[in-house]
Amino acid sequence: MQGALDGLVVLDLTNFLSGPYCTMLLGDMGADVIKVERPEGGDDARRMPPFVDGRSQPFAVWNRNKRSITADLKNPEDVALVRRLALRADVLVENFRPGTLDRLGLGPEALRAANPRLVTCSISGFGQTGPWATHGGLDMMAQGMSGLMAGNGPPEGEPYRLPIAITDVTAGMFSAIAILGALQARQRTGRGQHIDQSLLEAGLALGVYEAAHVFTHGTRPERLGQLHRGSAPYRVFRTRDGWITLGASKEKFFRALCGIIGQPELAADPRFASNAERVKHNDQLIPLIQAALARQDSAHWLAAFSEAGIPSEPVLSYDEALAHPQAVARGAVAVFEDPERGPLQHLAPPVHLADMPAVIRRRAPDLGEHGAEIRAWLAAAEADEGPS
Repeated sequence: MQGALDGLVVLDLTNFLSGPYCTMLLGDMGADVIKVERPEGGDDARRMPPFVDGRSQPFAVWNRNKRSITADLKNPEDVALVRRLALRADVLVENFRPGTLDRLGLGPEALRAANPRLVTCSISGFGQTGPWATHGGLDMMAQGMSGLMAGNGPPEGEPYRLPIAITDVTAGMFSAIAILGALQARQRTGRGQHIDQSLLEAGLALGVYEAAHVFTHGTRPERLGQLHRGSAPYRVFRTRDGWITLGASKEKFFRALCGIIGQPELAADPRFASNAERVKHNDQLIPLIQAALARQDSAHWLAAFSEAGIPSEPVLSYDEALAHPQAVARGAVAVFEDPERGPLQHLAPPVHLADMPAVIRRRAPDLGEHGAEIRAWLAAAEADEGPS
């Protein structure tokens, strides 16, 4: 099946998650992703548990649809190999510390001087410029620096790290979007360009409500715990047997909610007469709703809220979420039939193109698995096109 990015060659010089997630998205849409790894051990994610038959499953999740070749960037011959690959590529993605590839003659300006159509993308903790550019940046550091950590958790107590690699994944997404934009611009100009993406800015971009607060008031947004900065009631509630989410900030939803929980008078209470007033008086509203919801099971409330059109759903664990009928119907889990290793489960591609759907065409590669194949492809391309 043809992919939206068929024919696009992506040179992947990235490690761990942010860069590999970006190139995974491009590979899912049909790009030929050539992953360049260190000969000794390869991508650090290869050593991340859990393992199946000695292979890292996290690595497998975000390195599907790629071919692997090894190159030692301390070896001039291998540096020359990477340069030759870059001259035949459409896109190069890297997440070394800023300046590393420049010192090897593989920086964006040097490569685009030889291949003007090349789109280059650098992903780093804090960007290629500014006083923090040379700091090593992992997801947790970016969460801490971007305000995400300080804003997460109970109103009192220590900052909470989001237990997912949110800035890594988001930086990978933003990078993929920027690459597609640069490729579209190349259609008009014939020239590639450089993309400078940081984990810090990915985290900052997620704080849309918090930034609005700072811009409006010039003060630090308070940590809200389960509350929402601009909507009420909008949070998780405990029922008699579990937890549900409830979003009833619209006036019609709030009036319906008050009737369902047997307290229609709340809708006429001046403290709760509008969404803005409810946000202001959350500390008084939430205990009233919580006390009512604790008297019945989740199924009772979910059925009642659904009938009234009020947004409300159960809180699921990851195993429950992946097995939920809606996730199954949407194909959230894809099974790739590998001829050597049998069926392999993956998170399905998260983008849905109707005519050229993103698909899993190959499992994550073993280290250097496609070295001979890629060298043969490169030699043939050079023979056809002549020296660059």
